[in-house]
Amino acid sequence: MWMGPAPSVISAIDNGLPGVALAGIHAGCYELFATERVRAVRDLKGKTVVIGARGALEHLFIASMVAYVGMNPEKDLNWSIAGTSERAFQQFAAGKADAWLAFGTEPLELRAKKIGHSILSTAESQPWSQYFCCMLTARRDFVQKYPVASKRAPRAVLKAADVCASDPARAARYMAGKGYEPRYELALETLKRLPYRRWREANPEDTMRFYALRLHEVGMIKFTPQKIIADGTDWRFLNELKRELKA
Repeated sequence: MWMGPAPSVISAIDNGLPGVALAGIHAGCYELFATERVRAVRDLKGKTVVIGARGALEHLFIASMVAYVGMNPEKDLNWSIAGTSERAFQQFAAGKADAWLAFGTEPLELRAKKIGHSILSTAESQPWSQYFCCMLTARRDFVQKYPVASKRAPRAVLKAADVCASDPARAARYMAGKGYEPRYELALETLKRLPYRRWREANPEDTMRFYALRLHEVGMIKFTPQKIIADGTDWRFLNELKRELKA
């Protein structure tokens, strides 16, 4: 069982990974940063976008973003492959690329260093803010063999999401203490920005459909959104937990 961004989960299912999405957790982890000559996603046409690797989450996310405004990610963008996300960040910071997808505390760091500016925030920009970024996913055979565990694990994750929403300072202290994000203030500010109660309100199937449609339109996945949802989702445990946790 793992948690990953919706476009990556969809791509994995399309590539034959026997996984099923069990729940959406929260939205808003990612921001698309660009140089001053880029003011909107449409301005990326003909520009250089740096990513760690093709098929990586930043590749899939940015492809979805440009597809939404009617552009073809393969024809309209110049992709620069850095090899790792860290190198991609370095290239953007050095002015060698026009755009880069920031994650977690990285948008705060970029603003502090006055590097580029945000042209799309999945926490604030419509329609992206309506959908989950992070999806809880498990292997299909695990779900079939261990239904009790397949419900207990999402319950723990969703209750943790509620803690992040109700007491972000507690969650930030935990992250700092464990070394996940040693800079407490950055962790706290990031947690405050993310809508951790989203799982109580939004339908995760809408998220899968939205991203699958974008990726299918530009040929980055072969399965239709309907097939992705039919083969790669299982909302039974989430629906039960919503009733039990009074969502």
